[in-house]
Amino acid sequence: MKFLDLAKVYVRSGGGGAGCVSFRREKFIEYGGPDGGDGGDGGDVWAEAVEGLNTLIDFRYQQHFFAKSGQHGMGAQRTGASGEDIVLKVPAGTEILDEDQETLIADLTGPGQRVLLARGGNGGFGNLHFKSSTNRAPRHANPGQPGVERTLWLRLKLIADAGLVGLPNAGKSTFLAAVSNARPKIADYPFTTLVPNLGVVGIDGHEFVMADIPGLIEGASEGRGLGDQFLGHVERSNVLLHLVDGTSEDVAADARTILTELEAYSPVLADKPRITVLNKIDALDEDTIAERRAALEDEIGGPVMVMSGVSRQGVTEVLRAVWTRIEPTRQPAIKEPGPWQP
Repeated sequence: MKFLDLAKVYVRSGGGGAGCVSFRREKFIEYGGPDGGDGGDGGDVWAEAVEGLNTLIDFRYQQHFFAKSGQHGMGAQRTGASGEDIVLKVPAGTEILDEDQETLIADLTGPGQRVLLARGGNGGFGNLHFKSSTNRAPRHANPGQPGVERTLWLRLKLIADAGLVGLPNAGKSTFLAAVSNARPKIADYPFTTLVPNLGVVGIDGHEFVMADIPGLIEGASEGRGLGDQFLGHVERSNVLLHLVDGTSEDVAADARTILTELEAYSPVLADKPRITVLNKIDALDEDTIAERRAALEDEIGGPVMVMSGVSRQGVTEVLRAVWTRIEPTRQPAIKEPGPWQP
Protein backbone atom coordinates (compact mmCIF):
# COMPACT_ATOMS: atom_id res chain seq x y z
CA MET A 1 0.00 0.00 0.00
CA LYS A 2 1.41 3.38 -0.97
CA PHE A 3 1.94 6.02 1.68
CA LEU A 4 0.15 9.33 1.19
CA ASP A 5 0.05 12.01 3.88
CA LEU A 6 -1.48 14.95 2.00
CA ALA A 7 -4.68 14.98 -0.05
CA LYS A 8 -7.00 17.60 -1.52
CA VAL A 9 -10.73 16.93 -1.40
CA TYR A 10 -13.85 18.70 -2.60
CA VAL A 11 -16.97 18.36 -0.46
CA ARG A 12 -20.51 19.61 -0.94
CA SER A 13 -23.46 19.18 1.37
CA GLY A 14 -26.92 18.47 0.02
CA GLY A 15 -29.42 21.21 -0.72
CA GLY A 16 -32.75 21.34 1.06
CA GLY A 17 -35.91 20.25 -0.78
CA ALA A 18 -38.50 22.84 -1.77
CA GLY A 19 -41.80 23.19 0.09
CA CYS A 20 -45.01 22.16 -1.66
CA VAL A 21 -48.07 24.25 -2.59
CA SER A 22 -51.04 21.95 -2.28
CA PHE A 23 -54.67 22.07 -1.16
CA ARG A 24 -56.79 19.35 0.37
CA ARG A 25 -59.48 18.22 -2.05
CA GLU A 26 -61.76 15.43 -0.91
CA LYS A 27 -65.34 14.58 -1.69
CA PHE A 28 -67.90 16.02 0.73
CA ILE A 29 -65.21 18.12 2.49
CA GLU A 30 -65.66 21.81 1.88
CA TYR A 31 -62.88 24.34 2.36
CA GLY A 32 -60.15 21.73 2.63
CA GLY A 33 -57.41 24.29 3.02
CA PRO A 34 -53.66 24.10 2.39
CA ASP A 35 -51.81 20.84 3.03
CA GLY A 36 -48.42 21.28 1.33
CA GLY A 37 -45.57 19.58 3.23
CA ASP A 38 -42.08 20.87 3.96
CA GLY A 39 -39.00 19.88 1.97
CA GLY A 40 -36.41 17.51 3.47
CA ASP A 41 -33.05 18.68 4.80
CA GLY A 42 -29.91 18.13 2.74
CA GLY A 43 -27.27 15.64 3.84
CA ASP A 44 -24.24 16.74 5.88
CA VAL A 45 -20.57 16.01 5.16
CA TRP A 46 -18.60 14.67 8.14
CA ALA A 47 -15.02 13.54 8.75
CA GLU A 48 -14.37 10.74 11.24
CA ALA A 49 -11.14 9.24 12.50
CA VAL A 50 -11.18 5.43 12.41
CA GLU A 51 -8.85 2.64 13.44
CA GLY A 52 -6.92 0.53 10.95
CA LEU A 53 -5.81 3.36 8.64
CA ASN A 54 -2.36 4.94 8.47
CA THR A 55 -2.40 6.62 5.06
CA LEU A 56 -4.63 8.88 2.97
CA ILE A 57 -4.19 6.79 -0.18
CA ASP A 58 -7.98 6.32 -0.53
CA PHE A 59 -8.33 10.02 -1.28
CA ARG A 60 -6.03 9.81 -4.28
CA TYR A 61 -8.63 7.87 -6.21
CA GLN A 62 -11.68 9.77 -5.00
CA GLN A 63 -11.51 13.48 -4.28
CA HIS A 64 -15.16 14.56 -4.67
CA PHE A 65 -17.71 13.88 -1.94
CA PHE A 66 -21.25 15.14 -2.52
CA ALA A 67 -24.07 14.50 -0.04
CA LYS A 68 -27.60 13.86 -1.29
CA SER A 69 -30.14 16.69 -1.46
CA GLY A 70 -33.43 16.54 0.40
CA GLN A 71 -36.61 15.64 -1.47
CA HIS A 72 -39.36 18.17 -2.13
CA GLY A 73 -42.42 18.31 0.08
CA MET A 74 -45.65 16.77 -1.15
CA GLY A 75 -49.39 17.16 -0.64
CA ALA A 76 -51.32 15.66 2.24
CA GLN A 77 -48.83 17.26 4.62
CA ARG A 78 -46.03 14.89 3.58
CA THR A 79 -42.52 16.06 4.36
CA GLY A 80 -39.78 15.20 1.88
CA ALA A 81 -37.10 12.70 2.88
CA SER A 82 -33.81 14.13 4.13
CA GLY A 83 -30.63 13.49 2.15
CA GLU A 84 -28.11 10.93 3.38
CA ASP A 85 -24.95 12.14 5.09
CA ILE A 86 -21.46 11.52 3.71
CA VAL A 87 -18.68 10.44 6.13
CA LEU A 88 -15.00 10.74 5.17
CA LYS A 89 -13.09 8.05 7.06
CA VAL A 90 -9.56 9.25 7.85
CA PRO A 91 -6.69 7.89 9.97
CA ALA A 92 -6.25 9.11 13.53
CA GLY A 93 -3.84 12.04 13.49
CA THR A 94 -5.37 13.74 10.44
CA GLU A 95 -5.51 17.52 10.32
CA ILE A 96 -8.21 19.16 8.22
CA LEU A 97 -7.13 22.46 6.67
CA ASP A 98 -8.95 25.10 4.69
CA GLU A 99 -8.14 25.75 1.05
CA ASP A 100 -5.24 28.06 2.00
CA GLN A 101 -3.50 25.08 3.72
CA GLU A 102 -2.93 27.25 6.80
CA THR A 103 -6.27 27.59 8.57
CA LEU A 104 -6.77 24.56 10.82
CA ILE A 105 -10.39 23.41 10.89
CA ALA A 106 -10.00 20.27 13.01
CA ASP A 107 -7.37 17.89 14.34
CA LEU A 108 -8.68 14.34 14.69
CA THR A 109 -6.23 12.69 17.06
CA GLY A 110 -8.27 9.74 18.30
CA PRO A 111 -10.54 7.08 16.75
CA GLY A 112 -14.19 8.03 16.93
CA GLN A 113 -13.67 11.78 16.77
CA ARG A 114 -15.95 13.50 14.24
CA VAL A 115 -16.19 16.97 12.79
CA LEU A 116 -18.85 18.56 10.59
CA LEU A 117 -17.30 19.83 7.37
CA ALA A 118 -20.41 21.08 5.53
CA ARG A 119 -23.95 21.32 6.87
CA GLY A 120 -26.80 20.44 4.57
CA GLY A 121 -29.36 23.07 3.57
CA ASN A 122 -32.67 23.32 5.41
CA GLY A 123 -35.79 22.20 3.60
CA GLY A 124 -38.26 24.87 2.54
CA PHE A 125 -41.65 25.40 4.22
CA GLY A 126 -44.76 24.20 2.42
CA ASN A 127 -47.83 26.41 2.12
CA LEU A 128 -49.39 24.74 5.17
CA HIS A 129 -46.77 26.53 7.27
CA PHE A 130 -48.07 29.94 6.18
CA LYS A 131 -51.70 29.32 7.01
CA SER A 132 -53.11 31.90 9.44
CA SER A 133 -56.39 33.48 10.45
CA THR A 134 -55.92 36.22 7.87
CA ASN A 135 -54.36 34.08 5.15
CA ARG A 136 -56.55 30.99 4.89
CA ALA A 137 -55.30 29.84 1.50
CA PRO A 138 -51.59 30.72 1.02
CA ARG A 139 -50.37 29.98 -2.45
CA HIS A 140 -46.64 30.18 -1.89
CA ALA A 141 -43.91 28.01 -0.35
CA ASN A 142 -40.21 28.40 0.38
CA PRO A 143 -37.44 26.90 -1.73
CA GLY A 144 -34.85 24.83 0.12
CA GLN A 145 -31.50 26.32 1.11
CA PRO A 146 -28.54 25.38 -1.09
CA GLY A 147 -25.74 23.16 0.21
CA VAL A 148 -22.25 24.29 1.15
CA GLU A 149 -19.32 23.62 -1.17
CA ARG A 150 -15.75 23.61 0.15
CA THR A 151 -12.25 22.70 -0.92
CA LEU A 152 -10.23 21.16 1.90
CA TRP A 153 -6.83 19.63 2.52
CA LEU A 154 -6.23 16.53 4.61
CA ARG A 155 -2.79 16.30 6.21
CA LEU A 156 -1.76 13.21 8.14
CA LYS A 157 0.64 13.38 11.05
CA LEU A 158 1.36 9.91 12.35
CA ILE A 159 0.78 9.42 16.06
CA ALA A 160 3.92 7.99 17.64
CA ASP A 161 5.37 8.15 21.15
CA ALA A 162 8.95 8.53 19.92
CA GLY A 163 10.38 9.89 16.67
CA LEU A 164 13.69 9.00 15.03
CA VAL A 165 15.65 11.83 13.43
CA GLY A 166 19.09 11.97 11.89
CA LEU A 167 21.08 12.27 8.69
CA PRO A 168 20.67 9.68 5.91
CA ASN A 169 22.47 6.43 6.77
CA ALA A 170 22.59 7.25 10.48
CA GLY A 171 21.16 3.77 11.15
CA LYS A 172 17.57 4.74 11.96
CA SER A 173 15.94 1.97 9.91
CA THR A 174 18.39 -0.62 11.22
CA PHE A 175 17.57 0.43 14.78
CA LEU A 176 13.81 0.31 14.16
CA ALA A 177 14.07 -3.15 12.61
CA ALA A 178 16.16 -4.37 15.56
CA VAL A 179 13.72 -3.24 18.25
CA SER A 180 10.35 -3.82 16.57
CA ASN A 181 8.54 -5.96 14.01
CA ALA A 182 8.75 -3.19 11.42
CA ARG A 183 10.69 -4.14 8.31
CA PRO A 184 11.89 -0.93 6.67
CA LYS A 185 14.22 -1.05 3.70
CA ILE A 186 17.88 -1.14 4.75
CA ALA A 187 20.79 -0.49 2.37
CA ASP A 188 24.22 1.16 2.31
CA TYR A 189 23.21 4.26 0.32
CA PRO A 190 21.52 7.51 1.39
CA PHE A 191 17.76 8.00 1.40
CA THR A 192 16.94 4.32 1.69
CA THR A 193 13.83 5.37 3.61
CA LEU A 194 11.48 7.31 1.35
CA VAL A 195 8.33 7.23 3.49
CA PRO A 196 7.79 7.15 7.27
CA ASN A 197 7.69 3.79 9.03
CA LEU A 198 6.01 2.88 12.31
CA GLY A 199 7.07 0.17 14.71
CA VAL A 200 5.79 -1.03 18.09
CA VAL A 201 8.67 -1.31 20.55
CA GLY A 202 8.61 -3.38 23.72
CA ILE A 203 10.85 -2.83 26.75
CA ASP A 204 10.47 -4.20 30.29
CA GLY A 205 6.85 -5.15 29.72
CA HIS A 206 5.91 -1.77 28.25
CA GLU A 207 5.11 -0.91 24.65
CA PHE A 208 5.30 2.32 22.69
CA VAL A 209 5.16 3.38 19.04
CA MET A 210 8.25 4.68 17.27
CA ALA A 211 8.29 6.55 13.95
CA ASP A 212 11.19 6.54 11.50
CA ILE A 213 11.21 9.34 8.92
CA PRO A 214 13.47 9.86 5.88
CA GLY A 215 16.82 11.39 6.73
CA LEU A 216 17.40 15.13 6.76
CA ILE A 217 20.30 16.91 5.10
CA GLU A 218 21.59 20.45 5.30
CA GLY A 219 19.10 22.75 3.59
CA ALA A 220 16.15 20.38 4.07
CA SER A 221 14.04 23.34 5.25
CA GLU A 222 14.67 24.89 1.81
CA GLY A 223 13.64 21.73 -0.04
CA ARG A 224 16.97 19.96 -0.49
CA GLY A 225 16.90 16.18 -0.55
CA LEU A 226 13.45 15.04 0.51
CA GLY A 227 13.05 18.34 2.33
CA ASP A 228 11.26 18.60 5.66
CA GLN A 229 7.94 17.32 4.32
CA PHE A 230 7.95 14.35 6.71
CA LEU A 231 8.96 16.19 9.88
CA GLY A 232 5.28 16.67 10.72
CA HIS A 233 5.10 12.96 11.53
CA VAL A 234 7.32 13.40 14.60
CA GLU A 235 5.60 16.59 15.78
CA ARG A 236 3.21 14.57 17.94
CA SER A 237 6.02 12.54 19.54
CA ASN A 238 6.74 12.91 23.23
CA VAL A 239 10.48 12.46 22.71
CA LEU A 240 12.90 12.61 19.78
CA LEU A 241 15.65 10.03 19.41
CA HIS A 242 18.50 11.70 17.53
CA LEU A 243 20.88 9.16 16.00
CA VAL A 244 24.35 10.29 14.93
CA ASP A 245 26.55 8.13 12.71
CA GLY A 246 29.61 7.27 14.80
CA THR A 247 31.67 6.47 11.68
CA SER A 248 31.37 10.06 10.45
CA GLU A 249 34.54 12.16 10.55
CA ASP A 250 32.72 15.14 12.11
CA VAL A 251 29.92 13.99 14.40
CA ALA A 252 29.50 17.48 15.88
CA ALA A 253 28.75 18.98 12.46
CA ASP A 254 26.28 16.18 11.73
CA ALA A 255 24.40 16.87 14.97
CA ARG A 256 24.46 20.63 14.32
CA THR A 257 22.90 20.07 10.89
CA ILE A 258 19.92 18.21 12.34
CA LEU A 259 19.37 20.71 15.14
CA THR A 260 19.46 23.59 12.65
CA GLU A 261 16.85 21.95 10.44
CA LEU A 262 14.58 21.20 13.41
CA GLU A 263 14.72 24.85 14.51
CA ALA A 264 14.04 26.05 10.95
CA TYR A 265 10.98 23.81 10.72
CA SER A 266 9.39 24.58 14.08
CA PRO A 267 10.67 25.95 17.41
CA VAL A 268 8.18 23.65 19.13
CA LEU A 269 9.79 20.60 17.53
CA ALA A 270 13.28 21.84 18.38
CA ASP A 271 12.29 22.24 22.06
CA LYS A 272 10.94 18.70 22.43
CA PRO A 273 12.76 16.36 24.82
CA ARG A 274 15.60 14.82 22.88
CA ILE A 275 17.91 11.86 23.47
CA THR A 276 21.14 11.94 21.46
CA VAL A 277 22.79 8.62 20.63
CA LEU A 278 26.14 7.90 18.97
CA ASN A 279 25.34 4.93 16.73
CA LYS A 280 27.44 2.27 14.94
CA ILE A 281 29.96 1.90 17.76
CA ASP A 282 30.56 -1.71 16.66
CA ALA A 283 32.75 -0.26 13.90
CA LEU A 284 34.87 1.89 16.29
CA ASP A 285 37.54 1.27 18.91
CA GLU A 286 37.24 2.49 22.48
CA ASP A 287 39.43 5.57 22.02
CA THR A 288 37.51 6.74 18.96
CA ILE A 289 34.19 6.22 20.73
CA ALA A 290 35.34 8.29 23.71
CA GLU A 291 36.72 11.05 21.49
CA ARG A 292 33.64 11.37 19.31
CA ARG A 293 31.29 11.07 22.25
CA ALA A 294 33.05 13.97 23.97
CA ALA A 295 32.91 16.07 20.79
CA LEU A 296 29.20 15.38 20.48
CA GLU A 297 28.53 16.27 24.13
CA ASP A 298 30.34 19.57 23.68
CA GLU A 299 28.23 20.36 20.62
CA ILE A 300 24.79 19.65 22.11
CA GLY A 301 25.63 20.63 25.67
CA GLY A 302 24.25 17.46 27.22
CA PRO A 303 24.85 13.74 27.75
CA VAL A 304 25.22 11.36 24.82
CA MET A 305 24.44 7.63 24.84
CA VAL A 306 26.22 5.06 22.67
CA MET A 307 24.87 1.99 20.94
CA SER A 308 25.00 -0.23 17.89
CA GLY A 309 21.80 -1.19 16.10
CA VAL A 310 23.58 -4.10 14.39
CA SER A 311 25.20 -5.75 17.43
CA ARG A 312 22.46 -4.45 19.79
CA GLN A 313 25.11 -3.14 22.15
CA GLY A 314 23.54 -0.41 24.31
CA VAL A 315 20.11 -0.74 22.64
CA THR A 316 18.33 -1.79 25.84
CA GLU A 317 19.70 1.22 27.75
CA VAL A 318 18.56 3.57 24.97
CA LEU A 319 15.05 2.10 24.94
CA ARG A 320 14.80 2.44 28.71
CA ALA A 321 15.83 6.08 28.45
CA VAL A 322 13.16 6.65 25.80
CA TRP A 323 10.50 4.96 27.93
CA THR A 324 11.50 7.12 30.90
CA ARG A 325 10.48 10.19 28.87
CA ILE A 326 7.27 8.57 27.61
CA GLU A 327 6.02 7.03 30.87
CA PRO A 328 4.80 10.30 32.48
CA THR A 329 2.49 10.89 29.50
CA ARG A 330 0.86 7.50 30.06
CA GLN A 331 -0.26 8.23 33.60
CA PRO A 332 -4.06 8.41 33.81
CA ALA A 333 -5.48 11.78 34.69
CA ILE A 334 -6.52 12.07 38.34
CA LYS A 335 -10.16 13.08 38.56
CA GLU A 336 -11.13 15.70 41.08
CA PRO A 337 -13.57 14.34 43.68
CA GLY A 338 -17.08 15.59 43.04
CA PRO A 339 -19.53 16.84 45.64
CA TRP A 340 -20.67 14.31 48.19
CA GLN A 341 -23.97 12.64 47.39
CA PRO A 342 -25.98 10.31 49.63
